[in-house]
Amino acid sequence: QVQLVESGGGLVQSGGSLRLSCKATSMTFHIYDMGWYRQAPGKQRELVATVSTGGTQTYAESVQARFKVSRENAKNTVYLEMNNLKPEDTAVYYCNADLHGALAFWGRGAQVTVSS
Repeated sequence: QVQLVESGGGLVQSGGSLRLSCKATSMTFHIYDMGWYRQAPGKQRELVATVSTGGTQTYAESVQARFKVSRENAKNTVYLEMNNLKPEDTAVYYCNADLHGALAFWGRGAQVTVSS
């Protein structure tokens, strides 16, 4: 059974940093494009960043230059390094694995709270 488990969330002050990790099990990790999404209270889930099987990264404009996504195929893990965090970054962050639209999996999410 495929599982994606996020970790590394928490409470941080504005301007601080956090690193999220997402560990995948029971899947052929390196063939999936991986992504991070977030959902704030009362808002729709939105794309934050993606990293393709080939390592190509994309970012939402709101996090460009502050967040960095990376993957370590040997550890079946994708990371999201978040710097200069702002209160508007407060959300539940979800890990996503996508097989070119044919198959997708989601983690349960990790809460990130940024205090002003």
